[in-house]
Amino acid sequence: MTATVIGPLHSDDGGQFIPPPVMKAVRARRVLPGFGLTMGLTLTYLGVIVLLPLAALILKSAEIGLDGFWQVLSSPRVLASFQLTFTAALIATAINAAYGLLMAWILVRYDFPGKRFVDALVDLPFALPTAVAGVALTTLFAGTGWYGRWLEPAGIQVAYTITGVAIAMAFTSVPFVIRTVQPVLESLDSQIEEASVTLGAYPFTIFRRIILPMIAPAYLTGCALAFARSLGEFGAVIFIAGNLPFKTEIAALLIFIRLEEFDYPAASAIAAVLLALAFIILFATNVLQARWLRRREAAS
Repeated sequence: MTATVIGPLHSDDGGQFIPPPVMKAVRARRVLPGFGLTMGLTLTYLGVIVLLPLAALILKSAEIGLDGFWQVLSSPRVLASFQLTFTAALIATAINAAYGLLMAWILVRYDFPGKRFVDALVDLPFALPTAVAGVALTTLFAGTGWYGRWLEPAGIQVAYTITGVAIAMAFTSVPFVIRTVQPVLESLDSQIEEASVTLGAYPFTIFRRIILPMIAPAYLTGCALAFARSLGEFGAVIFIAGNLPFKTEIAALLIFIRLEEFDYPAASAIAAVLLALAFIILFATNVLQARWLRRREAAS
């Protein structure tokens, strides 16, 4: 019987020498081309499409100087528009935080007739022109509309009030909450919930102690995106708001008015504030989300 040794030595009884296998460095295969090319194209696109217009906006608003910038922002009309915009955006975000989580939960955990149709309707505010949404909401909530003819006699006026502004913002931003929470709910392991049930945990306890911490980063991101989207909403709001200065005039509409007056620095100053606020919210959300994930990884 011939003994064969795999290695640098020959066998003792004349067996054939087999050289050791050659170890080759294995590099991870990438679908896209080299890092330098892909990163260069990404940064170029980001600079041309995003950073360059934002830089032009900031430079245009800087033409009036700090004193002119403060004078524009501190005017009563601008402050009133900011107050209305931020308040309505907060109300819309609160509505979407509750309704978006509920809708995502229903779409993931339940089967019912027409589920695919309802799931497709969630994305409708993304595809529908916002001006069309504004006209439709105004038709519904005006004094002679389907809803308004019943609400206004009861003392509830929606059109041409902050309530109508908040409803229009909620309509256009609710998909952000649903679509960020839905895939996270779908990826949750049902065995964890089943184990909690066997240990005697109540459904609300399971949701509060197990499910909510797992979906919290995505949930927070969806709410932040909905709020940032509401701040810049224009088409869906101008029809139902009534656009009354100091009452129902949003900041986006005031920017449009300043542009029509050829007051570009003032329009840029107002837009820069909305841009800065949206960026701060999104940046803070990303930081909180990263910290949350690190804590959960450390705990596990």
